[in-house]
Amino acid sequence: MYNSLLKTFVCAADCGSMNRAAQQLYLSPTAVMKQIDLLEKQLGLTLFMRTSHGLQLTECGKSIYKDAKYIMEYSQRALERARKLAGQQFHTIRVGTSMLNPCKTFMDIWSHVNDVFPQFKIQIVPFEDDHAGILSVIEKIGREFDFIVGVCDSQQWLQRCRLYQLGTYRKCVAVPVGHRLAGKKLLQVSDLYGETLVMVTRGDSPVNDALRDDLQMNHPQIHIQDAGYFYDAQVFNRCEQEGTLLLNLECWKDVHPSLVTIPVEWNYRIPYGLLYAQNPSPSILEFIDAVHGFIRHK
Repeated sequence: MYNSLLKTFVCAADCGSMNRAAQQLYLSPTAVMKQIDLLEKQLGLTLFMRTSHGLQLTECGKSIYKDAKYIMEYSQRALERARKLAGQQFHTIRVGTSMLNPCKTFMDIWSHVNDVFPQFKIQIVPFEDDHAGILSVIEKIGREFDFIVGVCDSQQWLQRCRLYQLGTYRKCVAVPVGHRLAGKKLLQVSDLYGETLVMVTRGDSPVNDALRDDLQMNHPQIHIQDAGYFYDAQVFNRCEQEGTLLLNLECWKDVHPSLVTIPVEWNYRIPYGLLYAQNPSPSILEFIDAVHGFIRHK
């Protein structure tokens, strides 16, 4: 019932910082900045002064802020009254989140499509990245989670859920900060000669299996060590402690502060997207359709 950019504006004003607003909204700081810039362009007004101490509202920004709070609160009350008259019930979309499968990508999408689903609320449900128990988490999609945003070409995962692909991430290599390769911006495969490279066990991921085949056939100077079918925090810790290299993803570059993730000159990428139930409810399928429309016109 109101311009959704107002929500971002009010949050940024309350937080006094794009970064803190991004954390509260589960968006990237860049996404928050773009939404504020778009709102200012639509209104033809400068709402914030960017200072070394954070964001400060301009005089017209203060006026818009006051009225925006009223508009948002009034709109919410109006919707609640209308829903009571219509007997409409709220539904909750439960989104799983973990260190290796954070929900931020979902929340970025939600900020663009939530107006289509006023009857839905979002509930964030944390879970642990435990390599021994992750399959039991995936089996709960549709029961305890409606969506998990995950990197996935795991055949074991895809026997238990569906994937709506949003894109791909590059395969990279993570090295300990004191390693001889840590200062490089781009690795050649030959840079890995004589090193131990930790990667997932063969037989579950076609992308990883293809990369393993390539390395074993064409680069036998690299010693490959199995990490099991799935990663968790212990895998990252082990590589840092033992000084070994880890086949990593660009989206996991900040998982361990003592590992530096570096792209490699190869073309291996892995899909990521929304994991959802094999037999989803009509409302979940409707949400997937809305996401598809947003991605297509992005």
